[in-house]
Amino acid sequence: MSEVIDWHARAKGLSIEGRAFIGGRYLPALSGATFDCLNPATGRSLGAIAACEQADVDVAVARARATFEAGHWSRMAPRERKKRLLAFGDLMERHIEELALLETLDMGKPIRDSLAVDLPLSIQCIRWYAEAIDKVYDEIAPTAASAISLIRREPLGVVAAVVPWNFPLLMAAWKLGPILAAGNSVVLKPAEQSSLTAIRIAALSAEAGIPDGVFNVVPGLGEAAGRALGLHMDVDAVAFTGSTEVGKLFLQYSGQSNMKRVGLECGGKTPNIILADAPDLDAAATAAAWGIYYNQGEVCNAGSRMIVEASVKDQVVEKVMAVGKAMKQGDPLDPATELGAMVDATQTERVMRYIEQGQTEGATLRLGGKRVQSEGCFIEPTLFDDVTSRMIIAQEEIFGPVLATITAKDLDEAIRIGNDTKYGLAAAVWTRDINKAFKASSALRAGVVWVNCFDHGDISSPFGGFKQSGFGRDKSLHALEKYTELKATWINLAS
Repeated sequence: MSEVIDWHARAKGLSIEGRAFIGGRYLPALSGATFDCLNPATGRSLGAIAACEQADVDVAVARARATFEAGHWSRMAPRERKKRLLAFGDLMERHIEELALLETLDMGKPIRDSLAVDLPLSIQCIRWYAEAIDKVYDEIAPTAASAISLIRREPLGVVAAVVPWNFPLLMAAWKLGPILAAGNSVVLKPAEQSSLTAIRIAALSAEAGIPDGVFNVVPGLGEAAGRALGLHMDVDAVAFTGSTEVGKLFLQYSGQSNMKRVGLECGGKTPNIILADAPDLDAAATAAAWGIYYNQGEVCNAGSRMIVEASVKDQVVEKVMAVGKAMKQGDPLDPATELGAMVDATQTERVMRYIEQGQTEGATLRLGGKRVQSEGCFIEPTLFDDVTSRMIIAQEEIFGPVLATITAKDLDEAIRIGNDTKYGLAAAVWTRDINKAFKASSALRAGVVWVNCFDHGDISSPFGGFKQSGFGRDKSLHALEKYTELKATWINLAS
């Protein structure tokens, strides 16, 4: 019989590390400045986090560069990097309960999700790239016998990884896995709302044998530490996941500095198209509910627009509401909780403004719409009906548990509505007609299209967006393309 964990007792005895990790050591910010880390479920402080700024970033980048140039990691044999990355994954697994608890306390997501989803997928990601890196081959071009053209991939150098707060460790792993496997040094800047797991795994990386200076963490505010990395003349690339607004800033920073490479995974407004001939309308509606309410709706590819064929719209909406009402919301440390807290008060107020906006625009509020509990940042699962594509709640990324339901007369109209935003991260279509499925998957302008499922995937399948959802891909071998340079060496054999 498995142990029943008292997560509240574990939390009381948990040691919180809030300092930066630079050159293999935990260090305070050079200014001594800190900011408070708050538990969004209670509003109480978890501890102080180092508020890194330009000077700290300069030190971290310098250490990363020196280590890269010394070749301690960049020129290490791939099989040896593999061994140490596997050890890193093993240490993360050994500390899985500690890391899951940090994630839940910091971000407000249910402990059941941190333990069963975020941590296993993060560990899997590190291990997958560890196993992949000594199996990626260079090429020889098809030349005449008088020459050989070698085509090789070399590590970029120093990569800044700037990650969001909704899946703090998993998004970090999506960057760290291919960055480190390819032989780069990294400076990781976690979101100020959720820095704890990034800071903790830095020590685990050192314990695994990753050389000092290869993996650095600089917590801090985006306008200070994030901007400093984006403008830094000795950072070769920025890998960013977050809002489209901030993604555009990193493009500007690149042009204002050294034209560093930028990879962006930004916002989304995923259309989830449910047609009358869906194989199982109940299954489609259940997936639609979890597709927007999971992780409190704080998911870049959340199915925030449910586009339903008119003849089955009422039936599907009723089922989605039933699933939403049945979800258990409350204390994130209760293993039975399915919906936790929003990440902080700022995001909570932002989502509530969108809910008010939807009502003002004339959409019909059918479910939720209120804050719950006397303390903490909790919002009910919310559903709007009678939404039109021009409404703000159908166009802007809310990043909360708010579903906009739009009626379509047929597949053509559903596709038109689905494409009618600036975003193109993901999309879904439910139909038993293979011709409709192929038509939709081809016509929808999104980096990922799901057919008769929602948010399915695997580390081997690439993830990323079209349009203002960004460019470049996380996951799969394609992610290595962002963190390597392609070099051709032409050898003349005729002389």
